[in-house]
Amino acid sequence: MSLLQEFKAFAVKGNMIDMAVGIIIGAAFGKIVSSLVGDVIMPPLGMIIGGVDFSDLAVTLKAAEGEAPAVLLAYGKFIQTIIDFVIIAFAIFIGIKAINKLKREEEAAPAAPPAPTKDQELLSEIRDLLKMQQNK
Repeated sequence: MSLLQEFKAFAVKGNMIDMAVGIIIGAAFGKIVSSLVGDVIMPPLGMIIGGVDFSDLAVTLKAAEGEAPAVLLAYGKFIQTIIDFVIIAFAIFIGIKAINKLKREEEAAPAAPPAPTKDQELLSEIRDLLKMQQNK
């Protein structure tokens, strides 16, 4: 098998395609969650805590001098990233919980065990007859 054929077999495997689709959807979902956090959740939260915008919170370690920018410890961006992470983790948790609930509903009704075959019925009868003869 040539290198090109091996690569083709690898690239078109179902798992590879599924992974690519998952990455693309994950990137789009990340944008949605970032917008939810930045545009919907953070403004009211900032208003509640006194109009503080987390991304602007920083400590100046060294003031700007001439052309050199100021050196900042931007802890507000870190806080914002932690809040984004918690919201994303919660959204994924809720999604997985919903999927697991759907799976459990499908698995809740297990199929009845198959009826014994003719051979199994005959063997059971023979076993029972042998047991009766031994007990006599």
